[in-house]
Amino acid sequence: MSFTGCQQIGAEESCAGDQSFQAVNPADGSHLPGEFKCATAEEIDRAADLAASAAAAVRAVSLEQRAAFLDACADEIMALGQDLGDRYMAETGLPQGRFEGERGRTCGQLKMFARYVKDGSWLDAKIDHADPDRKPFAKPDVRSMRQPIGPVVVFGASNFPLAFATSGGDAASAMASGCPIIVKAHPSHPGTAELIGRAILAAAAKTGMPNGVFSQLQDSGIESGKQLAMHPAVKAIGFTGSLRGGRALFDLAASRPDPIPVFAEMGSTNPMFVLPEAMAERAEAIGKGLGGSVLLGVGQFCTCPGIVLGLPGAGWTDLVEATSASVQGGGAATMLNAGIKQNFVAGLDRLTAAGASLASGEAQPDGCAASGAVFITTGSDMLDDPALEEEVFGPSTLFVECTSEEQMLDVARGLSGHLSATIHGTDADLAANSELIDILTEKAGRLVFNDYPTGVEVNHAIVHGGPYPATTDSRTTSVGSASIERFLRPVCWQDFPDSALPDALKDSNPLGLWRVVDGVRTRQR
Repeated sequence: MSFTGCQQIGAEESCAGDQSFQAVNPADGSHLPGEFKCATAEEIDRAADLAASAAAAVRAVSLEQRAAFLDACADEIMALGQDLGDRYMAETGLPQGRFEGERGRTCGQLKMFARYVKDGSWLDAKIDHADPDRKPFAKPDVRSMRQPIGPVVVFGASNFPLAFATSGGDAASAMASGCPIIVKAHPSHPGTAELIGRAILAAAAKTGMPNGVFSQLQDSGIESGKQLAMHPAVKAIGFTGSLRGGRALFDLAASRPDPIPVFAEMGSTNPMFVLPEAMAERAEAIGKGLGGSVLLGVGQFCTCPGIVLGLPGAGWTDLVEATSASVQGGGAATMLNAGIKQNFVAGLDRLTAAGASLASGEAQPDGCAASGAVFITTGSDMLDDPALEEEVFGPSTLFVECTSEEQMLDVARGLSGHLSATIHGTDADLAANSELIDILTEKAGRLVFNDYPTGVEVNHAIVHGGPYPATTDSRTTSVGSASIERFLRPVCWQDFPDSALPDALKDSNPLGLWRVVDGVRTRQR
């Protein structure tokens, strides 16, 4: 397997830079084959300008052709075979099973969008016919639909090199909406990114997509990302990563002469509430499942359950002990890169400094390996110190022992925004804790019952988002078909002749779409 190490600027490969970097295998610290050039300022400008020049042509592509492109992207990724898997595993330290699962999720997501694009309901076409006889003023003919926002920059995530990177949710939803994209590849897996980039470009060529629908830039640092965020051709940003990185992009984009939206998913600690009857009935089973959820992917999921709240009494000690045994039994595993490992250790130190006690855990091993840790604190300390709620990205969780139901509600009210909130309980528990459920609907984008938050289903109903700091825009999701809405904006046509209207708004309804016509939802032509 060989790599060019070049920037993928549409159909062109460019290797103009003087600086280069190599990927590092986190399992043993060795440098992997392939020298990857850092994008120059001129290459970044070319990629952005190409996307801008292609935007009208990409927008004009039929829904059928766009769907064929997304289908072909999935097919070309699958055609990479085990070469992709070998590089993926070498760059991440993740196992074969994780690669196969993430590849399946990624390709399934692309094909879901292909089907959804052809449906066309996401265009939200609306028609209100004119009434020239209305008094005292004639009513105009008004029609509206959504259209692509323009070139989108997608930042690859470190923890999902396929599902949240070059071919991931932000990229797939932006391309589905009809936007050209420029991917800023994550420096931890440049080889994986180049392979996926080749697959997308091959799909674009096979389906006749305009040159500029996809570009990808490599860089070992943050300069190319900053330049892209400020480029006047860029109209939106999709980001999955840390709070620090997402907030920096958000502030940068807001400082532009023409501020643009940044849809940043920045992780959370995903609080879990174990209610009294469930605690008494099945504490050990809940704890065992919780331990597995904490260890999944070495805790490097943005949905890792990092806080567990409950009341003292029957089952509490069993819950803590069962979780601790499950976490301790998992042993050490390789994290994605040295920076993530360092931040994980710093997060554990922060919990200790805030007064949390270690219930289970050992000294962290050298290198990129990490072992799980379970901490305990009190509801009072949780209320007094917001640092206890901050995400520790890695295999750890914090038990919060509340003295009463009212204190548990106070802790829930004090939570910041999260991607998910989980409740383990019985029907009676739910009936007795309706206030808690109401509070959590204001704190998280997804409420989970008697399960664990890791593992986000890709479908039409899923919400992977939440109030700040989980995301920069709680009205959106970064997973599922609704994520396409981030990269669309409504446009209205008033008193235009039918011949000059987009097909989605013509009276004859040539696309056969569901539309709202004079307030009634219909497919009538």
